[in-house]
Amino acid sequence: MARNEQLIRQHRILQLLEASRFGKTLEEVREDLVDDLGLNSLHERTVRRDIEALQAAGYDIITETNARGKIWKLGRTDRGIHKISATATELIALSIGRDLLYPLVGTSYWQGIESFWNKIREELPEGVFEHYQRYRKTLCVFGTPSKKYEQKEGILRTINRAINEHRVVEIEYQAIGKPVTVRRIEPYGLAVYQSSLYVVAAAVEVAAPGERLRHWKLDRFQRATALDEYFQVDPTINLESHLGKSIGIFSGEQTEQVCIRLGQRAAGWVREDPWHPEQELTEDEPGRFLLTVPASHPRELLPKVLALGADAEVLTPASFRQATIEAVARLAETYGAGSAAGGASKGSGSDEVSATVRPSSGQQA
Repeated sequence: MARNEQLIRQHRILQLLEASRFGKTLEEVREDLVDDLGLNSLHERTVRRDIEALQAAGYDIITETNARGKIWKLGRTDRGIHKISATATELIALSIGRDLLYPLVGTSYWQGIESFWNKIREELPEGVFEHYQRYRKTLCVFGTPSKKYEQKEGILRTINRAINEHRVVEIEYQAIGKPVTVRRIEPYGLAVYQSSLYVVAAAVEVAAPGERLRHWKLDRFQRATALDEYFQVDPTINLESHLGKSIGIFSGEQTEQVCIRLGQRAAGWVREDPWHPEQELTEDEPGRFLLTVPASHPRELLPKVLALGADAEVLTPASFRQATIEAVARLAETYGAGSAAGGASKGSGSDEVSATVRPSSGQQA
């Protein structure tokens, strides 16, 4: 644990010195570390040893003496004076990625994105950047989120520190339509899904190994406190494998193969915008197709199935089919004759209402 904490401090020291044009004294570095990392105490000797370790590793950290005393700063070779080159097409790709990560505005992640973007902008010849600007106007990115996580920066910083230090976190969490609850979690990582940030963490009170890992939406965090309590990392947990098992962001180690009968148009839409990398779409009979896709919970499939309307029918497993039946029954009750003021009613002059709606390619977890 001590080794991990040292690496975190050293990384933050480099960030502090990189951001400081005139350098910092040991006391200034120590105070920044205490504030940024939420430490109870930190001795200057520890900071000095961290800096000396960075110097031994090859970082160009130099010392100067001025009216403030002895200050430490990054030398020119470690302040990024090397040239950064990029083509117009590389700029376009980078700018699109920057647009898609807009929810991170106000967080340390976005600060890094903007810092790198500005460095590239400063290094490029004017002609290259002008070509990029002209071309970028012809390529529009829509569907990017309007929300930001700026107000969650403090919570996000606590979570990141707890992930690196393997610390248990006490949170106040409010799911939609439910009261605030106090929970204790063991955070393993973060996930970005459809414009939202999720904390992938084990619930302390859950004992069953296959059910401990949950996905906690950052929007619902009211408070997060890193406790002086550490957890043993489960070496079998692989976040990339875990998150890739199912369609959406719903947690669940076990997935089921769901079979859905599709009409020709629905099959075309699913072929254009796949639901999952491992989905299989086969023709069952002329104009009818069978879609097989892994899912861990009916809730992640329902929005997609319902978006296809009568052109999709869940066949198996029985639990997924029953969940769909219940959802359709509730919709029928909601939209039944005379169910809403101004709505359609029997004998209103029309025997049939028809509409063709192209389904959304995504879902909200």
